[in-house]
Amino acid sequence: MDMDSRFLPVETPEPSAREQFTDAREAVARLRQLYAESTDFLLAHFTRLIDGEQPRARYRAYYPELRLTVASHPQVDSRLSFGHVVAPGSYAATITRPDLFENYLTEQFGLLIRNHAVPVTVGPSETPMPVHFAVAAQSDLAVPQEGVLDFSLRDVFDVPDLNTMNDDIVNGVAAPLSDGAQHLAAFTAQRVDYSLARLQHYTATAAEHFQNFVLFTNYQFYVDEFEAFARRALADPALGYTGFVAPGNQQITDAEDPLTPLPKMPQMPAYHLKREAGQGITLVNIGVGPSNAKTATDHIAVLRPHAWLMVGHCAGLRNSQSLGDFVLAHAYLREDHVLDDDLPVWVPIPALAEVQVALQEAVAEVTQLDGYELKRIMRTGTVATIDNRNWELRDQSGPVHRLSLSRAVALDMESATIAANGFRFRVPYGTLLCVSDKPLHGELKLPGMATDFYRTQVANHLLIGIRAMEKLREMPLERIHSRKLRSFSETAFL
Repeated sequence: MDMDSRFLPVETPEPSAREQFTDAREAVARLRQLYAESTDFLLAHFTRLIDGEQPRARYRAYYPELRLTVASHPQVDSRLSFGHVVAPGSYAATITRPDLFENYLTEQFGLLIRNHAVPVTVGPSETPMPVHFAVAAQSDLAVPQEGVLDFSLRDVFDVPDLNTMNDDIVNGVAAPLSDGAQHLAAFTAQRVDYSLARLQHYTATAAEHFQNFVLFTNYQFYVDEFEAFARRALADPALGYTGFVAPGNQQITDAEDPLTPLPKMPQMPAYHLKREAGQGITLVNIGVGPSNAKTATDHIAVLRPHAWLMVGHCAGLRNSQSLGDFVLAHAYLREDHVLDDDLPVWVPIPALAEVQVALQEAVAEVTQLDGYELKRIMRTGTVATIDNRNWELRDQSGPVHRLSLSRAVALDMESATIAANGFRFRVPYGTLLCVSDKPLHGELKLPGMATDFYRTQVANHLLIGIRAMEKLREMPLERIHSRKLRSFSETAFL
């Protein structure tokens, strides 16, 4: 049917008044109510139109919003890196999926109320909710492609808007809101919704299964080891893990429960060893390349994890290294290029002391080596990340000279990307790699070259990553999320 959306009346849910709260849980409960009203409204009209009803109006609902107004310069603990604003003024954030983020939002709201001794205000925002994202939470519904329906979807509903779905806030270039308010959160509701949908697509698991501690790998062996560890953990209730989720949202709670491999695996399958309040560990097999590394971290960042680590294979660049040796990155040479527009290469990516210590202690515990003996199997140094998998086939004078000048000890295609995006998104990061080849010294990654030592080290590698995450989990949040990752003017939300 032909229609001109300019002449369609706009129909919205009944307007809701803004309310003030001094209790964080009550504020989150009100957000959940407002969010449900908006999604229910859109879903009801969407379902009727899909069933053949003709549109009579343009149907619009709004994301809920949190606001904070501070009248004076705050006197807060200067050691805190989040949970407060730095200057008087009004601050706001649109909120999506308050059911998924309930614990996170309750914590962030509670800090604001306590640190500023003022209430927070909850009400509808002026940001329309795209029907795609309202439908996304309903697994039995899908938005048809343009042209399938006899009307244009964008004439009747709001669709995703790039003006509110970008990374301007985390990149430090976002303008204030139209009413002059500053941003409270690192991401807008539309940006979060976009990533939640992409996570399901890329990993074949729903966002609610992701845990606060994320391991990235580039080798299938680690997935097999992770499932084996998860089954051992589920068999021991004292460890505190409650379930394991594999692609396809298959969840088991007993060590003997079967899992069925998907007939077609996703691009970056994710596996989740769950613990109460999301304090477990997620493993994502991102495959090979900086593009995959950026894609995965772009979307997982909206979940505000407490740490992510790269545990994968690398090329050892020093003759003194052996296959199976570990490399603990304390600096990164970035030749991956995928983040050049968002985070220029002149921005340093520092090593984070808390993560470095956790990783080194985990290596010592798993290998039973310490002190000077630990140097036999582990080097600390610069890791170079490159976007050309076959860099060895080019003229060696340029690459080798740069690697030597940087004092690099290892080279891969993902680690610097993951660390740089952790820096950009304020997610603590780290890298522990295992040497799988030494191209500069004639030991190429070929069948039959793995030694017994190498096989043992690879088996230990994942255990080291898990143990490091358990150590980080034991730290207070304010120690993990330190001021090192915060810029001059930051959002109050973690």
